[in-house]
Amino acid sequence: MKLNSNRKLPPEGINKILIRATNWIGDAILTIPAVDSIRATYPQAHIAVLAKPLVADIYSLFTGIDEIILYEKEYDNALGVLRLARRLKKMKFDLAILLQNAIEAAIMSWAAGIPLRAGYNSDGRGSLLTHRVRRNREIKKLHQTDYYLEMVKALGCVSVNKEMHLETKISSPDARSILQKYITGPEKNIIGISPGATYGPAKRWFPERFAAVADKIAGAFACRIILLGGKSDEETAEEVRRLAQTSIINLAGKTGLKEAAYLISQCRLFISNDSGLMHIAGALNVPTIAIFGSTNPQTTSPVGKQSVVVRHEVSCSPCLKETCPTDFRCMELISVDDVFAVAQNILHKV
Repeated sequence: MKLNSNRKLPPEGINKILIRATNWIGDAILTIPAVDSIRATYPQAHIAVLAKPLVADIYSLFTGIDEIILYEKEYDNALGVLRLARRLKKMKFDLAILLQNAIEAAIMSWAAGIPLRAGYNSDGRGSLLTHRVRRNREIKKLHQTDYYLEMVKALGCVSVNKEMHLETKISSPDARSILQKYITGPEKNIIGISPGATYGPAKRWFPERFAAVADKIAGAFACRIILLGGKSDEETAEEVRRLAQTSIINLAGKTGLKEAAYLISQCRLFISNDSGLMHIAGALNVPTIAIFGSTNPQTTSPVGKQSVVVRHEVSCSPCLKETCPTDFRCMELISVDDVFAVAQNILHKV
């Protein structure tokens, strides 16, 4: 597919590049092939990623960038954007590539005096960009990995293999060390479950059903089950642990993102709502069961070849709403047996 941009980026003379990262874990994972494409196009350039603390570890762990600049909370207002711009101006970047779609990213790079500024012409920011890529309806239907890749390709960046092989970037000794930090006793297969989702309750399957699936898996396979998630998922994860008959280790809110990625890399199976950790599991090619309700697997399904989406087709889905305004049928229709059947099939193979 060809996208329209005003012009291609120059192939030479680019020594310092700033990439404005996306703000959510899942989105950040899905930008990695685009970041790889930028690196392959400018192999000698110094590349910095401007990222919020929530996603900074994604870029430090899984990409070949040279520097991470933290987009702190203090920058989340008009004066903060200008303060950040003054800081970036001193760093003398030649090019800013804006993976984030917001106008603030364009204002920041323009105010920083970065001579080349490239990205989608979204959010009314086209006049602030020197290299614009038109974002039409067809583009919005692409899987998010392709959405970002097509943008940098339209700017002249080289094609790369969009399949992620992030497992090669996590060393086995480090991963085992993190695992042993949280799980003691005899070694067993690890099953990971992520019952939370940041965007809203419409993305979350029911805690009692996660607990029932955990009980069924524990009854059929010799395994240890861990719960993972961020601070906002602690209450949901604790409810799953409390409702389950089997023993579950609740690590939600107890690990950083990098530690969670290490733990996921050691899982024999990962079961999750549509969430950032789901995308990490998919990108690590860990066998993943992705439970979808209000969101669209066509654009945000996990990328791993061993990922399976569990979803029931209903007329109102994907609605992309935070909270279901009706009867939550998209999740109600997904039964414990639906998910357990997929889990059995995967665990008998791996």
